[in-house]
Amino acid sequence: MSLGDGAQTAEGGQVSRFLSKSPDADLTARQKEAAQSTVITALQSRRSILPTDSAYDRVAQPVLAAYSRPSEAELRSARLRAKAASKNWLPRIGPDISLTSLGDLVTQLVVEQVLFDNGRKKAERAFAKADVEVAAVTLSEDTNDRVLTALGLYLDAMKARDRSTLERQTLKDMQHFEWVMNERVKGGVSDMSDLNVLRQKLSEIRSTLAAQQEAEAAAFSELNAMSAQPLDGVQGLTDLMPETGNAKPLQVLRAEAEKERDIAQAKIDRAGLLPGLTAGGSVDENGSNIGLNISSDQLLGLGTGDNLKATAAARDAAERRVGQAREDAERKLRRLDSRRNALSRQVTEASTLAAQAKANLDLFQRQYKAGQRQVMDVVGMYETFAARQTAHLDLKYELAKTRLEIARHLGLLADGGSI
Repeated sequence: MSLGDGAQTAEGGQVSRFLSKSPDADLTARQKEAAQSTVITALQSRRSILPTDSAYDRVAQPVLAAYSRPSEAELRSARLRAKAASKNWLPRIGPDISLTSLGDLVTQLVVEQVLFDNGRKKAERAFAKADVEVAAVTLSEDTNDRVLTALGLYLDAMKARDRSTLERQTLKDMQHFEWVMNERVKGGVSDMSDLNVLRQKLSEIRSTLAAQQEAEAAAFSELNAMSAQPLDGVQGLTDLMPETGNAKPLQVLRAEAEKERDIAQAKIDRAGLLPGLTAGGSVDENGSNIGLNISSDQLLGLGTGDNLKATAAARDAAERRVGQAREDAERKLRRLDSRRNALSRQVTEASTLAAQAKANLDLFQRQYKAGQRQVMDVVGMYETFAARQTAHLDLKYELAKTRLEIARHLGLLADGGSI
């Protein structure tokens, strides 16, 4: 995963693509950074399950190309902070300018070096590194969310398009029934009430058809607003079978990164409660002064012991949050997996029921031609057949969305190396 501009690789060292001599050197630097972080390694190892040149891929690529990637800016900022923190062990040097009581300016150069800080500087470096990991997970989450949103809109448009096709066929068939009924009414064979019922059904079908056409146009309009190029010409579904056992959910990776950051913050807080030792010196026009200084962020008091215990408990709390995140992620994954399996079964059953309804419809039509059925009997069976087709269509697209949700949960809607 290409995660930004600069990065901390180890305590006291850093790399930056601006310092790279060649693309190979830059790649090596990123690999070194990944070696220092299991979270970033896990993100880099992810591969999109969207087949190349599939309908889903033709939607995802232009949508990602148009992405402004605000999380990338946050990641770049975190990496720059990590780069700065990697040098926090060096002495601090700076001028000190003051105005004396006599109105004279006094200028001196101050140098300060931390000798003992209870591990604070090391914890600050660890915090900055963990902050980069959290930002990297956020970028991966946002990218996968964007692909899921785009594909959700695409599926809505495709579902509306397929529904329109069904409604147009239904309208055509029902218009034939209306013509037959109208002729029967003219001949005095059937009652006018049956013709009125058919005409009402035709009005409902036309209304549904218009609604589906509007839904398709709205979905594509919103999708095109997210894309670098129009996507109206894309069509078709892609059969996805995301594996549930290989990739760690992004939710868990975030919890692990936040755990390291929380532990580092606790160590910083603990160090602030205890006294530290620094060596300092100043140089001015009158000479130089060197000395040692013992200081603490807070004054020691009766509550210091409890504050130290509270910071020690922060590690346990962070680890518990990771455990809870693993449990929640596993529950969600199993729920989605069960839902996928159930929908897969229901799609098969709906297809079988639609085929049975078509067979019954053919039987009713033969019986009608033989004089054994009324027109409204055939119309009623045709409505059953149309309803079975619609139910099968709805389940098919719900299954497709569930598969995408599983892939999003695992962070498999975009390549980690290209985010």
